Amino acid sequence: MDTNHTIKFSIDKEETSVEDILKQVYSSLTEKGYDPINQIVGYIISGDPTYITSYNNARYLIRRYERDEILEELVKNYIAKIEKETKE
Repeated sequence: MDTNHTIKFSIDKEETSVEDILKQVYSSLTEKGYDPINQIVGYIISGDPTYITSYNNARYLIRRYERDEILEELVKNYIAKIEKETKE
């Protein structure tokens, strides 16, 4: 074995997008009778995971991304929608 070179180690893990996670969290919150928009906004603003139900593993899922990453994705999608509407 050549010890003069770095060996790259990687684990193939399932990548779930922010969008997919938000859909799952939204669905879980709705199923439990919560207002999903208010709950997700509460989580993003405060960082308190108890705004998100643990039902269907939603709390675990949303914590896979940092709050700023979730917010960035939401803003990007919102701006893309606005740009699309102005081109029509």
